[in-house]
Amino acid sequence: MGEKKAGRRASLSAEGRLVRTQIQLTKTQSGRLKTLASSKGLSVADLVRQAVDTLLRSGVSIDIEEKRRRAVAAAGRFRSGVSDLSVNHDRYLEDSFSGKKAD
Repeated sequence: MGEKKAGRRASLSAEGRLVRTQIQLTKTQSGRLKTLASSKGLSVADLVRQAVDTLLRSGVSIDIEEKRRRAVAAAGRFRSGVSDLSVNHDRYLEDSFSGKKAD
């Protein structure tokens, strides 16, 4: 295993210095990461670095102001066909998830 770590260190040094970072995960997340890393023959740190690289390449950014702007723009653009949606929205949502037809 020492050779594997040394080889990994050498390949990472070409990409840049590693910075020690501490994160907190739920027990479920930690367990699933360990299982996935083991099945791929990687360390959890390698797997986390890959996930971070994927997120950074995707260009996805969580911008709360953009989400608000989109929500406001969508408000009132759709029609449900029912006159009591604002009062009974929870019932309609539950019916929708259970596959029931609205009354």
